[in-house]
Amino acid sequence: MSLRIQVSSATIKALHTKLHQAYLKDDMRLVQRTTVLIDLLVHQVAIPVLCERWRLSASCLYDWQRAFLLHGLDSLVYRHSGGRRPKLTPRQKKRLVELIEAGPLVVGCETACWDAVLIRVLIWREFGVLYNRQYVCILLHNLGFSFPKARFVSEHLSAATRLAWLEQKWPTIVRAATRRHGLILFEDEASFAQWGSLSYTWARRGRQPEVPTSGKRKGYKVFGAIAYFSGRLFYQGIEGRFNSESHDAPAERGA
Repeated sequence: MSLRIQVSSATIKALHTKLHQAYLKDDMRLVQRTTVLIDLLVHQVAIPVLCERWRLSASCLYDWQRAFLLHGLDSLVYRHSGGRRPKLTPRQKKRLVELIEAGPLVVGCETACWDAVLIRVLIWREFGVLYNRQYVCILLHNLGFSFPKARFVSEHLSAATRLAWLEQKWPTIVRAATRRHGLILFEDEASFAQWGSLSYTWARRGRQPEVPTSGKRKGYKVFGAIAYFSGRLFYQGIEGRFNSESHDAPAERGA
């Protein structure tokens, strides 16, 4: 029989306060222990998961849990090894948070996703401090970061990005085209599949319905462009492969 332990909101707040204090004092052993207790008691993370995540034995985690249940926050005492000060000052940590939130592209990386190795290089480049890669993960966790899967987002969906483009780039493009008597074309292409599409349908339970098809995946491609100044339409439809040659030679038609 499994026993679920519930802690009060006051205890949860006290645990996070202890974690913050341990982090400021650079007591990484206590940072680890407090973080494990928060994951175990507050987030209900399974013991095997925590063992693999922190490279600790199950008996160690049970001892920490037992000590906390018996003695509460008194089981979390600062036993700093002494001597060495934190490598990053509070101001540097604040700056590190700003750089991470700005994103890898802003600081000159060629990717839009952070990993521990990139942040390790960032810390070395900005502050001259070289951390162990595993400690970088602990540092980020205690700065309030996690490691979720990223998602794509289109820049054109950002109202601020669109407004900046209209106010800054678009007038420059129009002036350059007017001065050189050039064309400004807005273009797009589309493909119309000729093999139909599948959708959900009712069928006998346990049997996947089948839809007859010729097996030939053909489509009709259409390319079109509209001139900004005159409103003229250029378009081309093709049945073959849509490539650079068919793209660069559209037939001019009247709109």
